[in-house]
Amino acid sequence: MTKGTLELARERARWRSRRGLLELDLLLEKFLARRLDTLDEEGLQAYDALLLLPDNELLDIAMGRKPAPDERTGAIIALLHAPWAPAA
Repeated sequence: MTKGTLELARERARWRSRRGLLELDLLLEKFLARRLDTLDEEGLQAYDALLLLPDNELLDIAMGRKPAPDERTGAIIALLHAPWAPAA
């Protein structure tokens, strides 16, 4: 992915992060502010896979009530759970 394509993917992820649940919006907003610019192509694809989930299911996963669908999305959820940790 070129730098321009990566930036376009980040903007798309930012737009798709607007959800129908306030709690989810607040979690994703903090994550985006802290981590979006650090995600590479793989990370963006994993985040995009999470955004394909219905809001209630994504909130359950984000809150730890359900496991992440797979290892790559689990890595994104781990980042979501640690918004206060320094960005890599």
